[in-house]
This record gives sequence, structure tokens and C-alpha cells, in this order.
Amino acid sequence: MSESDFGFATQHVALDKTPVQLLHEYGIKTDNMPSYVMDRADGEAHQRVYIFSVTIGDITCTGQGSTKKAAKHEAAEAALKILDLENSIYSQKIEKNGCVAEGNDQPNPVGILQELAMQKAWRLPEYVVCMESGPDHKKEFTVICHLEMLSEKGTGSSKKNAKRVVAEKMLEKLKSLSGSTEITWSPRPHVFLESLRNSKLENISLLRRNPLSIPNTDYVQMILELSQEQGFVVTYFDIDELTANGQYQCLAELSTTPVTVCHGTGISCSNAHNDAAHNALQYIKIMASIK
Repeated sequence: MSESDFGFATQHVALDKTPVQLLHEYGIKTDNMPSYVMDRADGEAHQRVYIFSVTIGDITCTGQGSTKKAAKHEAAEAALKILDLENSIYSQKIEKNGCVAEGNDQPNPVGILQELAMQKAWRLPEYVVCMESGPDHKKEFTVICHLEMLSEKGTGSSKKNAKRVVAEKMLEKLKSLSGSTEITWSPRPHVFLESLRNSKLENISLLRRNPLSIPNTDYVQMILELSQEQGFVVTYFDIDELTANGQYQCLAELSTTPVTVCHGTGISCSNAHNDAAHNALQYIKIMASIK
């Protein structure tokens, strides 16, 4: 393709996209999403002028218009000009295994995972910083990524690095669940906590009737059987840092809607898992018993 042909192709794509869309896609690609703020609205009610600013990375630009939408577009267009993206953003992308990668062959797993979720019409991945440890000069961040009913944990020297690590792990999990490099995994239907109130199945009925205070009960097995009956998944995340009194810690996450996360401690990892499962069962029992 000649330079003129390429210029026509990128111009044609740009005509199909608004400046806000172009800047948003650049934000996904670079893991640096734009943030819009309405600074003020001037003029009379019948002739308003809106002033919006957009910040992306170290760049902040403003725009104005007779509508909020027009002001946002002008601000985004100004940012695109500074970033010199109007004609280059799409030339920097290449298709690789059905996902978008950066032009230097260094994929951005956070952007790839987000675009994959959009393509598959999944809920967008959510990232939660669950722990920050280490001295100021050598911090380590632990981030959990939620994607539909799946969860992964990753660590890094910054929140951004931890997000990249956990996004890469999530992509590998999706490939593993698909059984190939092509991601074909499909999420199960959502299990809403409210639906447990109307369930008459055996394990949830037993949970409502029986106390959760019997010594030496295997709560991990109990919640496993309940999750299999109700259609959600339980994932345990061990926390490396011990409690103040030297006990192990973990999080038990249930792939319900909304997601349920419960903390547990114990003298061993298995005891911490059992405590977290116990706390999760107590929460489910409360939610399933509310009239």
C-alpha cells in the first residue's frame, strides 16, 4: 500500500470515529484512560457555553461548545493534536491472534483484555488493589482482576505493573480454559445474590436451617457443594503478609453478582481458607434468609 493509500485509509477510519472515541481507544491501547471534567458553564440559560478539560497522562487540554458533548469533542481533538494521533493511532496497531497489539510487537495485556471483553460483550475487567507492602523505596502492590466469574492475582513494583501482570495472567487463564491460543471461553450465567432467597435446593435450604457453629466442620467443602449447586465459583487468594499475631490470611471470593469477598485467618493456610469459607457462608445465609 502506498503512502497516499495509507493516508486515505487512516483518514477514512478517522471520519468514522469521533475525537472522544479516538482518544478513548488510545487510552485503552496505552493503559492510560482519558478523564473529562466540566470546568464551568457560561452564558444565559438559552445560550450556554460549556468548558470541558480532558487529562490523559501528563497532557491536559480544554474545549468549549454549545453542548457538553461538543465541548468534550473539542477537548479530545486538542489532545489528539498534541499526541499527533489523528493520522497515526491506527497505523500503530496490528492484528495479532484476533487481539490488538502495539506496533512494536510489545502487547499491552490490559488493553488487550479490555478490548477482548468489549468484543465478547462481557462486563469490563475490574482491578482492585488488595495489598500494598514493603518500604517506600521498594513497594510491592498486589492487584486482583475480576472478569465475569474469573479472578486472578498479580504483583508488581507499581500499581500499573501489577495490573499488567494480572491482565497477562487472566489472558493465559482464558486460553487455558479455551484449550487453545484462540479464546473461545464463555462465562456462565450470572448468579445474583437476590436469587438465593428464592432457591429451594437442598444445600441452600440446609444452610438456612442449620447453625454454622459446629466444631471441626469442613466449611471449604460445604461452600464448594453449595457453589456447585447454585452455579458460582469460589476462589481463594492467600495473602503473603501475616496478621499482627502471626496468623495466616486469605480472601475467599465468590463469583456472585455483586462479587462477594470474605477474609479469613488461621494458624495455617488451610485454617485460613476454612475461616474465610465460614465467613462467606455466614454472609450467604444472611442474604438467603432476608424476606
